[in-house]
Amino acid sequence: MTAHPQTPQFFLTSPSACPYLPGQLERKVFTHLVGHRAPELLDLLTQGGFRRSQNIAYRPACERCRACVSVRILVDEFSPTKSMKRVAQTNRDLVGRISTAEPSSEQYALFRRYLDARHSRGGMSEMSVLDYAMMVEDSQVDTRIIQYRRKGPDSRITHRSDGDLMAVALSDVMADGMSMVYSFFDPAEDGRSLGTFMILDHIERTRALGLPYLYLGYWVDGSSKMDYKIRYQPQQHLTPRGWERYDSAMPKAPPPILP
Repeated sequence: MTAHPQTPQFFLTSPSACPYLPGQLERKVFTHLVGHRAPELLDLLTQGGFRRSQNIAYRPACERCRACVSVRILVDEFSPTKSMKRVAQTNRDLVGRISTAEPSSEQYALFRRYLDARHSRGGMSEMSVLDYAMMVEDSQVDTRIIQYRRKGPDSRITHRSDGDLMAVALSDVMADGMSMVYSFFDPAEDGRSLGTFMILDHIERTRALGLPYLYLGYWVDGSSKMDYKIRYQPQQHLTPRGWERYDSAMPKAPPPILP
């Protein structure tokens, strides 16, 4: 058995093309989440702007860019907009069932349809069923999977459904909140705004757990793919001064891209 030190070791990746901002190079600093201290370490690192992927915690460490900003929603103060309320109403026929993180062939089939329709040229596009299983299972922290299905005739009683699988979210439960690790949905159901619906559902789940924050990962200033994260307010952004409240009336832009 390989022994792991109590103090985590950090590593730096080589520069590679940024997937969000054309012409920029990205680097990441990362460490391994292993052993009985993994949940404690994840809590600490997430508060410092790290994200989890399997048993790796990472954060941007780009030399010339500071566009990536860690975002967390203040769930107790959150109030949905009119458009968000319409999304919740549109998806009132769905039931989300939370369980331990276990993969299934049904999940992978939906995952593949999502990637092929939305991210066919992305870094995850070649993931096999084994790769997907590792993404779900390879965790030493409190990771849950939430599967969203159409309601069945007994859903009001059992809170379960045997209907079609519409969306899936992989999320971590931490000491101060939930963190959405990855989510995907049926690309044929664009009109439902399932990505928005899952975030709204996670806000309610985090609030029900009595935890203050829902971590959304990185908002990338200048990337249209990440603009949606700024809609869920009030929220906090991690700045060089620590976590600061974001006010949409007076946006606090991240430090500029350096020349």
